[in-house]
Amino acid sequence: MDISSFSDLITDKLTFWAEELVRILPNIVIAAIILVIGFFIAKWIRNLSMKFITKMSNNITLNNLFGSIIYIIFLGIVIFTALSVLKLDKAVTTALAGAGILGLALAFAFQDIAANFMSGIFISFRKPIRVGDIVTIKDYMGKVVEVNLRDTVISTFGGQTVIIPNKDVFQNPIENYSYLQKRRFDLTVGVSYGEDLERVREITMEAVRDIPEISSTLETTFFYEEFGDSSINFTIRMWIDTAEQLIYKKVGSEAIIRIKKAYDANDIMIPFPIRTLDFGIKGGEKLSEMDVNVISGKSLE
Repeated sequence: MDISSFSDLITDKLTFWAEELVRILPNIVIAAIILVIGFFIAKWIRNLSMKFITKMSNNITLNNLFGSIIYIIFLGIVIFTALSVLKLDKAVTTALAGAGILGLALAFAFQDIAANFMSGIFISFRKPIRVGDIVTIKDYMGKVVEVNLRDTVISTFGGQTVIIPNKDVFQNPIENYSYLQKRRFDLTVGVSYGEDLERVREITMEAVRDIPEISSTLETTFFYEEFGDSSINFTIRMWIDTAEQLIYKKVGSEAIIRIKKAYDANDIMIPFPIRTLDFGIKGGEKLSEMDVNVISGKSLE
């Protein structure tokens, strides 16, 4: 190939490109206008959606996440529209198909992370727990310190920090003691079979009546439950107008002290466990009626 032929080839290519540029110049202008206007519309939609999402959720991280997702979706629509004007939509479709396959593969690889993430989103909207709630989740009881999109952090009353994946939080029962801001303390006590049960009930109810932390609106109840091995057992149930663990423990401790003092002052006996020893092969025989052979420690000659 000589220089003149090479020069003609370059000239033809440049001419063709210039003609194509002139031909699609209106499309480029329209695509640019679509991008500029679409960019501002996407920002406006994001701000509008953020106001709506904020009313439904107080989780700042979750709100920003949804706002960004909505912004990216509308911005993607704008870009795809602009590329369609430039007649490049087929190439974009091929690229999106490849990205979809890659995303599916990543979803299988990180399905646990995705499950925790989605569970965190549902927890943020349903709000079964909030920061500061006293809860029991998967045998862990404590106060909720933080609720993230991936996990929930609990500070137990033993001083440990427990991080529970949101999938386990969402799929397991949650005992939320702070939901009603009330807790009930059940105290089981046994008294002797020889006691006057109505008198025991009156003295017990009077003993716990003036505990300051007991609810004044919810009734303290007393029920005899069973005939035990050595006592008649009852349960007294006291309501507390807070879910705080310290107050809950304090009420139980104060109730035990007051009931014990009241029983001592009124000669009411809380019996020790009683065991009956039965002698004889068939049973029902007294020790005094048994033949006892005593073997001397001296050796037989």
